Amino acid sequence: MATYAIGDLQGCRSEFEAMLDLLAFDRRRDRLWLVGDLVNRGPDSLGTLRLLYRMRDCVTVVLGNHDLHLLAAAAGVQRVAGHKDTLGPVLQAPDRSELLHWLRHCPLLYQDTALGYTMVHAGLPPAWSLPMARRHAQELEQLLQGPKYPQFMRQIYGAAPVRWSAKLRGWNRARFLLNCFTRLRYCTAAGSVNAREKGPPGTQSKGLVPWFQMPGRKSRGQTIIFGHWSTLRMSAEHYRRHNVIPLDTGCVWGGSLTVVCLDDGCMYCVPAFRFHRRRSA
Repeated sequence: MATYAIGDLQGCRSEFEAMLDLLAFDRRRDRLWLVGDLVNRGPDSLGTLRLLYRMRDCVTVVLGNHDLHLLAAAAGVQRVAGHKDTLGPVLQAPDRSELLHWLRHCPLLYQDTALGYTMVHAGLPPAWSLPMARRHAQELEQLLQGPKYPQFMRQIYGAAPVRWSAKLRGWNRARFLLNCFTRLRYCTAAGSVNAREKGPPGTQSKGLVPWFQMPGRKSRGQTIIFGHWSTLRMSAEHYRRHNVIPLDTGCVWGGSLTVVCLDDGCMYCVPAFRFHRRRSA
């Protein structure tokens, strides 16, 4: 039995299947964790979702921003499913309801204390401990899975607020929590989050620090697995020092699909089969 964590798929089904073959993945025995962004921008979002749905008994998924974008499009929210998206086949599929119901019931954070890992799509603000993060994820999961789901989908877009406060309430609170779990890359020294800048460390605006490098970050006690940041290129030693494992290596942009075995730390990569999207898209 082995447990593997895999980076952002974004509809790259062929590379995903090649990775499963490389690992000799056994659905009866092995487990697979996915850091989110299962769909969008890549060539086969529908096929990717269908494959994962068939594998759901051995798969654990945390939701990413592109997964939520799909759910918002399916809920009829305006300004989504634009020309950059490749979500049409999912939205038009005869089994769409079944697939999206499963996706909507995936968590925002997953933690395995026995293995010693926590998985999120993007990151955690420095003020949150892991127990706090788990509680905040459960708040959002209740909204996603409950009767307020349509209203919630209409509130997920926007960068404000940018600073955590226990006094945050209503949709502002929900939006801040969601942006942390699914869009965060940088923070300011004061702890404000920045979900807009996408470049690698060294290219960011003055005063911004990668979320996992923040001094005094309260979630450092357990290794955090995340995706979302395909331009992040730092040394393995640097990541070990900050107790994180980033797994988005930009398969959809012509990079590769990356997997780590959580039992022994070995990493595996499958190069992108083709250049799916331009980086600026």
